Order: sequence, then structure tokens, then C-alpha cells
Amino acid sequence: MDIRKPTDSELKKVLTLSPEAVFDGTLGEVKPTNEKVEQLVKTLLNKGSYYLIAAEGDKLMGWILLGESKDQFTDKLNGFIYELFVIEEFRGHGISKHLMKTAIDHLKQDGYSEVRLSAFAGNKAIKLYEKMGFNVRTVTLSLPL
Repeated sequence: MDIRKPTDSELKKVLTLSPEAVFDGTLGEVKPTNEKVEQLVKTLLNKGSYYLIAAEGDKLMGWILLGESKDQFTDKLNGFIYELFVIEEFRGHGISKHLMKTAIDHLKQDGYSEVRLSAFAGNKAIKLYEKMGFNVRTVTLSLPL
């Protein structure tokens, strides 16, 4: 398995599958259109964020979207993981862990001293993040009206 930046055609495939990744990552609460995902991702890509993919030959197995975010209180710039997704048939083989480790290495090389991410409560990936040393920093609460 290789972890690398995608080709143009691989990036198109990631963008096509990204609504599924958002739906999965939000535990079914958000089902964005392809256009909405493309709008959000294009903004990130234009600001320097980028994808890394896990692939074997020409088979896309998963991806991670990483970049920069600014702390709203301190204005400090941090590395940020915006999206992590492994295609269902490839889950359970440690691909998420490899993508995370590689992304963290990239962000460290890019000069960041901290990496942050957000996850929906109940997301199974939180266990992976905690095993990798991530700690809860903020909690967002919701009250349906």
C-alpha cells in the first residue's frame, strides 16, 4: 500500500466519494451534495490543504485531507485533519492509522507544533485518535428546538 498525493483522476474520484465520507463521519446526520462538498474542499485546497490517498496499484482504498487552521482565540496556526475516510471494503486493516501517521508526519515537516481535528461524538475513529495521543480539547453541545 502506498500513501501519496493523488493524481488528477484520483482526486476526482475522492471528490465524487467525499459526500459518502461526510455522511459516514457525521454518523448519518449530514448528507451533503457533491456540489457542496466540492465548494468546501475547493476552498481548503485553494488555501493550501491537500489530500493524501492510500492506494494499492490503481485501487483507491482511502484518503485524508490535511491543512492549516487558525485558533480563534490565539490566532496560532495549527495543522488540521479535515477528513479521514477508508472505503468500507478496506476497513479493519489499519489503513486509517497509516493515513493518520503519514499526515501527522507531513504536518510536522510543514512546521506545525500541534495537530487538531474534529469528530462527531460516537464516531468509532475517536478511539484511534485517542490511541494516537489526541486529547479532547473542546466539546460542542447541541439542543434541538
